[in-house]
Amino acid sequence: MQVADPAVGATSHDCMIEARQSVEIRSPVEAVIESVRVKRGDLVSKGQVLVTLESGPERAAVALAQSRSKMQGEIKAAEARLGIAQKKAARAEELFKQNFISANSRDEAQAEFQLTTEELGRARENQRLAELEAARAAEVLALRTIRSPFDGVVVEVLLRPGEFGAITFKDPIMRLAEIHPLHVEVVLPVGLYGQVRTGQSATVLPEAPVGGSYQTTVKVVDRVVDAASGTFGVRLELPNPKHTIPAGVRCRVQFQ
Repeated sequence: MQVADPAVGATSHDCMIEARQSVEIRSPVEAVIESVRVKRGDLVSKGQVLVTLESGPERAAVALAQSRSKMQGEIKAAEARLGIAQKKAARAEELFKQNFISANSRDEAQAEFQLTTEELGRARENQRLAELEAARAAEVLALRTIRSPFDGVVVEVLLRPGEFGAITFKDPIMRLAEIHPLHVEVVLPVGLYGQVRTGQSATVLPEAPVGGSYQTTVKVVDRVVDAASGTFGVRLELPNPKHTIPAGVRCRVQFQ
């Protein structure tokens, strides 16, 4: 719909101010909620802890895996055996050259040296596997801490400590919305197609009681027209660094 708007001195169009994105936060694992660190209306930053799940067995598994990954006894014992076997093989070679021992005795000493070399390699491989197991246990434990995926605001908290955090779509723990920047959605008649371009400036006037006048930029112009209504969509991006403009407000927009 187009109307003459004397407040802006040119044709303006209906629009809606929306959150850049809204998400439902769910548990990645089946577990009881231990704590909820935020409440409705709180501003959150990306990476901030929102929810912790009960994780006693997982913490114990991490401690055990980390302890194993730091153990050096097997490697040190293998290194000591290798050192002895290396010396024995060297002595056997010298004695063989002087015809004091048989070729069979020399070969046995060399075989022992090779075996202890392999044992040391196996001990180091086991150490590496223990380190990987510790990393895996830490990742499993990290799943018990749910963090914010972006800077935004808590719209609603649906589950409380003691309740069961399920992985089903029906049971979100909370809802978040990103409100900086905001999206301004406009539906225009097809007759204006080609007159609005990406990067074009526009003025957005939110309805009362928000009010005010804000400069925005066109970010998206739909490339597909809705044949049934004879309209196409346009999205503008409205900076909102102080979070003073709420999402869900109707507005008017004038393209410049």
